[in-house]
Amino acid sequence: MNETKNTQRTMLPEPTLRRLPWYLAYVTMLDNLHVEHVSSTQISKELNVDASQIAKDLSFLNIKGKTRIGYDVHKLVKELTDFLGFKKKHNAVVIGAGNLGAALMQDKGLSQYGLDIVAGFDVNPDLVGTTMCGIPVYGIDELAQRQQEYNASIAILTVPVEHSQQMANTAIDCGIKAIWNFTPFRIKAPDDIVITNTSIYAHLALIYNRMGTRK
Repeated sequence: MNETKNTQRTMLPEPTLRRLPWYLAYVTMLDNLHVEHVSSTQISKELNVDASQIAKDLSFLNIKGKTRIGYDVHKLVKELTDFLGFKKKHNAVVIGAGNLGAALMQDKGLSQYGLDIVAGFDVNPDLVGTTMCGIPVYGIDELAQRQQEYNASIAILTVPVEHSQQMANTAIDCGIKAIWNFTPFRIKAPDDIVITNTSIYAHLALIYNRMGTRK
């Protein structure tokens, strides 16, 4: 069973993977309300995703609803949580402990999804040696040394764009396996390094453009 799930996780289409947390959030709410079953049609109405698409997405996890009954809500919460890896703890470091980095370090909600930020790194002497919500901030030159202590697998990159590639290289050289990139720079990395880009500016551009077309 585990081998099958690992294969499916590797082959899962990215759009499906992006939708699964939506489903999880909704069925978790139902579970908290002690709702026992939910249909793909009900989920569709709440999330504005086609019911057939929901059924197809869940089929990647070998989850199938019962005719006239739907999905077992509690089981669906567990299956989605396990598949998405939210219960497994992943140590992470923030590289760039300025405004955005500091905000992420103070976001306790991330730990509910398995992301444990253990340290921040920066070049600003006013930040180095401080703590944010109990999380220490070190000089970037200490990353290799501290990585031996924390064994982080993920680096959250929130540095100025001109330092993005350099800091990514430094993190990878220290043993980081994945980079959550909040800079607008498209960093390059070896094929075995996982890169996810979250550009605030790109989303702003999308908002502004869509607002402009609807006037």
